[in-house]
Amino acid sequence: MKIIFWGTPEFATPCLEALIDSCHQVIAVITQPDKKRGRGGGLSPSPVKKTAVKHGIEVFQPTRIRETTFIDTIKKLSPDLIAVVAYGKILPVELLKIPPKGCINVHASLLPKFRGAAPIHWALIGNEKETGITTMLMDEKMDTGSTLLCKKTEITDYDTLETLSKRLSELGAEALLETIDKIDKGCITPTPQCGEASYARPLTKEDSLIDWSRPAREIFNLVRALHPRPCACTSLNGERVKIIKAKPIKGKGEPGKVIECSNKGIIIGTSSGLISIEELQPENRKPMSCQDYIRGRLRGKGDSVYVG
Repeated sequence: MKIIFWGTPEFATPCLEALIDSCHQVIAVITQPDKKRGRGGGLSPSPVKKTAVKHGIEVFQPTRIRETTFIDTIKKLSPDLIAVVAYGKILPVELLKIPPKGCINVHASLLPKFRGAAPIHWALIGNEKETGITTMLMDEKMDTGSTLLCKKTEITDYDTLETLSKRLSELGAEALLETIDKIDKGCITPTPQCGEASYARPLTKEDSLIDWSRPAREIFNLVRALHPRPCACTSLNGERVKIIKAKPIKGKGEPGKVIECSNKGIIIGTSSGLISIEELQPENRKPMSCQDYIRGRLRGKGDSVYVG
């Protein structure tokens, strides 16, 4: 089949690579416009664009996907199917009607749980023990279309946003190819979503701030859900720091108070249990171990931790 691939971040590149290596033909790639990155503010292409250019595939980067001229361009390409993986915008119904085999989406959750922009983050924050990939037929709403195929994976305490995203992106590539092959053979049946739906909204800067009045397990989940970017944040002695690595431990302590500073970590009280900070990053500095931080900044017990 002739396929147009829509995607933007690193998460989508395994799906694109898998399609390129398959028996199907990727006739074009649609991705978000280049963005300014770094201190110099230079324009940087998306990971999906880099992959497409490497393979010599035509790339389109519309600023407005609802414009008639762009929709006409897609019609002229005459795709059999459109595949969407983390593109970043909802496709209008005019685009959804173009391919005769439909538009399919690869979503990083077991729908209808965690519809929306940040399903992997919220699965970790919510202490889920299982997640997965769902492929679905797209409609004009967000992640509400009939499902085609699901693949599951366990979430362990060792998982972070980085490790879980990588595993799900690889699982997504498998699910996408299997789904497309079954569509091509006419041996897959769409199933309407059933069960209680939840929404994984985009995270804000406020979401990254650690609330030490919460239980240790919740804080641990936040830290791993935001690693390696943007990272959970707090203040130690008035200095804003990113928490790179932490773990919950048994014990009691006043929420937001340092219980101990030692080679074991910077141990802080919560509403239930303790958090041991093992690695952190002060503002405008490189990540460092808690031991290096203690040597440079903290003198012992009782140092206050201020949220914000």
